Amino acid sequence: MADKSASKSFGGLKTIVAASAAGTTFEWYDFFIFGTLTATIAKNFFANAGALGTILALATFAVGFIARPVGALVFGHIGDRKGRKGTFLYTILVMGLATIAIGLLPTHAQIGNLAPLLLVGLRIIQGFALGGEYGGAAIYVAEHAPADQRGLYTGWIQTSAAFGLIAALIVILITRKTMTPAAFDDWGWRIPFIISSGLLAVSVYIRARTAESPAFKALHEAGQVAKAPLAEIFTRWRHLKGMLIALFGFMTAQGVIWYTAFFYTQVFLTSIVRLDAALMNGLIMGMTLVSALLYIAFAALSDKIGRKPVLLFGIILAVVSFFPGFHALMKYGNPDLEAAMRSAPVSVVADSAQCHFQFDLIGTHAFTAPCDVAKGIVTSVNVPYASERAPGQAGAFIRVGGQTIAVPSADGLDPAALKAMKAKTAAALKTALKAAGYPDKADPKKANLPMMFAVLVLFAIAACALYGPMASLLVEMFPTRVRYTAMSLPYNIGTGWFGGIQPALSFAMVTATGSIYFGLWYPVITGGVAAVVTLFFLKETKGRDLSEIE
Repeated sequence: MADKSASKSFGGLKTIVAASAAGTTFEWYDFFIFGTLTATIAKNFFANAGALGTILALATFAVGFIARPVGALVFGHIGDRKGRKGTFLYTILVMGLATIAIGLLPTHAQIGNLAPLLLVGLRIIQGFALGGEYGGAAIYVAEHAPADQRGLYTGWIQTSAAFGLIAALIVILITRKTMTPAAFDDWGWRIPFIISSGLLAVSVYIRARTAESPAFKALHEAGQVAKAPLAEIFTRWRHLKGMLIALFGFMTAQGVIWYTAFFYTQVFLTSIVRLDAALMNGLIMGMTLVSALLYIAFAALSDKIGRKPVLLFGIILAVVSFFPGFHALMKYGNPDLEAAMRSAPVSVVADSAQCHFQFDLIGTHAFTAPCDVAKGIVTSVNVPYASERAPGQAGAFIRVGGQTIAVPSADGLDPAALKAMKAKTAAALKTALKAAGYPDKADPKKANLPMMFAVLVLFAIAACALYGPMASLLVEMFPTRVRYTAMSLPYNIGTGWFGGIQPALSFAMVTATGSIYFGLWYPVITGGVAAVVTLFFLKETKGRDLSEIE
C-alpha cells in the first residue's frame, strides 16, 4: 500500500529523502568533529591524563555510543506508538542542542574535573537522542519508497555519512587556516560545534514540512498500532530471532568495520604513521568523496542482486584487507619510520605481573606500576614496541636498539612528581629514538600518496558495500507495528557498543601489546563471526512488500 502511493509522488519522495538525509548528515557531522578533534579535546578536558589523554578522549567519544541503545528503546517505543515524523523531529532537536552545548563548555583549566564530567554528560545525551535518529530516518524513507527501488532511496540515508564527514573536515580546515595553532587549541575548536546550529535549523525546518509515513498511517487507521512494541519484540521469537541475526550477522560488523575504515585510519595516520594533519585530511576527504558515490551504487545494486550478497562482499573484503592495508599505509606513509623500526626495535622489559590493560573509561586509575609507566611513555611518543618478560624485576627498562632507559616505580609520587618523572623519562626516550633514526614526523616528499589513497579507497569499498544496503534490509526484516523499535535496537547496539568503542579499544590494544597492528584483530574477528552468521542465517529480503510482513 505504501509502496504504490510513494511511486506516484516523486516530488514528495525527494523532500522525504532530503528531510531524512539532512538529519543523518547532522549526526555524522557531530561524529566527525568530535573524532577529528580528539587530540585537541584531550588537551582541553583531560589536561592531567598524560599518555592516557588520547584514550580518555576516545573513550568519551565511545560513551555517547554506549547510551544509544537506551535511546533506541525509548524513541523506538514512541515511534511505533505515536508515529515516525514527530519522533525523529524530537531526536534531532535534543541531539543538536547537546552538540552546540559542547562548543560552549568550560575547559579543565577553567573549572577543573567538572569539565570532563560535563563533557561525558553531554555525550550521553547525544547518544540517547541518536538512538532514535537513524531508525526513524531509514524507516521514513523506506516506507515511502517503491519496493523495487527501496535500496536506492534509502542509500541516500547511508551516503549522508559522507556528507557529514566532508562538512566536518571543511569547517575544521577553514577554522584552522584562519587562526594560529595555539588559538585553535585554546578556543577555535569550539567553532565547528557552534556552527552546527545552522545544520540543526535546516534539518528541523525540512522535517517539520513532511507528512506521516503512509505505512504507519494505514496501520493507525486500521487500529493495529502496537500497544507495547518492546514487549512484543521480546516475546515473539520471530522478532527476537530477526534482531539477533541482524545484530550478529551484519550490525556488529558494520559498526566496527565502518569506524575502522573511516575513523581509526585517521588516528593511525596521525598518531602512528605521523603524517601531516593536512595531508591526512586531504586523503580522508578524497576517500569520503568516493564513498558518497559508493553508498548509492551498492544500495542500488542490492535492488538488483539482493541485499545479502552485497553485504557479505563488504564484510569479507574488510576482513581480508585490513591487516595488509594498514601495513601498506605505514610503508607508503612513513618509510623512514618503518626502516627505523626494523633496524632499532623498541622493547619494554618488565615483570608481566605488573602490567595492566590500560582501558579506563572514566579515567580514575593511575597506572603507576613501572611496566604501566614504561608502556604509557612509549605509547605517548607513538612508537611500536615488544614486551620482554622479566619475572621478579622491581623496575622496568625501555630498550631502543642497543640503548637502555631505566623506568622507576611511580608508587607514592604526588601528581607533580609523577609528571616530572614521566617527562624526564620521555625526554630520554626521545633522544634515544632520534639517535636510532626514528623521524619526528613523516616526510611528505617520501610519502606515496597515490598508493595510500588506493588503500583507503579499498577500505571504503568494503565499508560502503556493507553499509549501503543496510537500511533497506533492516526495514524489510520487521513488520510495521514494531519496526522502529526492532530495527533501532540491533543497529544501535552494533553501532554503539561494538563500533563506538572500536577506536578506544583498538588504541588500548596497541598500548597493551606494543604492536601498532594488534588493534586490527578486533574488526577482523568481529567481521569473521558476522560473515558466518550472514552466510548461514540471514534470508534475502530484496523487494519485500512491507505490508505483507504483518
